[in-house]
Amino acid sequence: MKIAIVTETFLPSTDGIVTRLTACIKWLHRAGHDVLIIAPDLGVDEFDGAPVKGVAARTLPFYRSKQFALPNRVVKEYLEDYNPDVVHVVNPAILGYSGVKYARRLGYPLVASYHTNVAQYLDYYHLSPFKGVIWWYFRKLHNQADLNICTSQTVQEELASRNFRNVHVWKRGVDTENFHPGNYSADMRERLTDGRTGDKLLLYVGRLAPEKEIEKVRSVLEASDDFSLAIVGDGPHRQPLERHFEGTKTVFTGFMHGEELAQAYASSDVFVFPSTTETLGLVILEAMASGLPLVAARSGPTCEQIEDERTGLLYDAEKDGNFVDTVRRFEDETLRRRLAANARQDIGELGWSEAASQLLELYNEAVGLDEAARKKEELT
Repeated sequence: MKIAIVTETFLPSTDGIVTRLTACIKWLHRAGHDVLIIAPDLGVDEFDGAPVKGVAARTLPFYRSKQFALPNRVVKEYLEDYNPDVVHVVNPAILGYSGVKYARRLGYPLVASYHTNVAQYLDYYHLSPFKGVIWWYFRKLHNQADLNICTSQTVQEELASRNFRNVHVWKRGVDTENFHPGNYSADMRERLTDGRTGDKLLLYVGRLAPEKEIEKVRSVLEASDDFSLAIVGDGPHRQPLERHFEGTKTVFTGFMHGEELAQAYASSDVFVFPSTTETLGLVILEAMASGLPLVAARSGPTCEQIEDERTGLLYDAEKDGNFVDTVRRFEDETLRRRLAANARQDIGELGWSEAASQLLELYNEAVGLDEAARKKEELT
């Protein structure tokens, strides 16, 4: 099968979407399929043998730490030249608008995947009045696809309630070989704790943005001297966060990748995930694979991944002080060790093969749906 993937984000950017895509592309190649990637032009022209066709990218006023590609007719040229069996538009919004538009115009079967709850993010940028328009726009794009996919049952239910059609849940996956408790590094722990290696080390990994609610962790550091915090990642909110955590036992590392990131997970004690806006949170799976127990806000997607009191602790975001109280329970090392072992056990055999093979099945289903729709049109 020839598969064209049009994505708003790709290498060298690092996020859960890119991680999922690269893992599935590798699996598709091993299974004998051909892939073309159309993405913002960030200097990468090939991945695992798949050509990456770049579209001119630029920073936008509302998000200057990342480059985006605007709608562009070159997407049509790339698709025509490649002539795919199916087009997968990942997180259609800006560049993805062109992916949806030209896939439909050229008559290719179309899959669209939903990864980011943009409408909910607007609350953190004082743009709540625009949520209705955002939902209308994304629904209009996604409902042109033969088949839609998302990354959790909770999101599937929300999209269905908002009249997104034919939405399937894309299974979870994580690289359990790369992320493993055996990657512990004394040097990495020294770095992440700024030499305070005897502290309980809290770890956050991800994009630094207001909707991540990372500020909450300062209250833990103020309430207990047992903890240090390492914040791995970067984003538009880094400078405000550095000011917010000034004077606390907090280390900002910037982005980490590969072996270095795996060591950061395995050398920490507890993973903190304060956000209530995630559609999946791949970092949760990476932390569990690394043998870390978690503290996360109780939400639909987190409840699908974390078993409260067994692989992590879920806190009530509406209850004042509950986040601090929940994290402080890990002052008990016996509790921490028990939940850490359960976390790794639950995720240890997951891998990416099921998610990737399911994606191929969904591509084939979209091709079948497209063919059926064409026959129906011919009969009418």
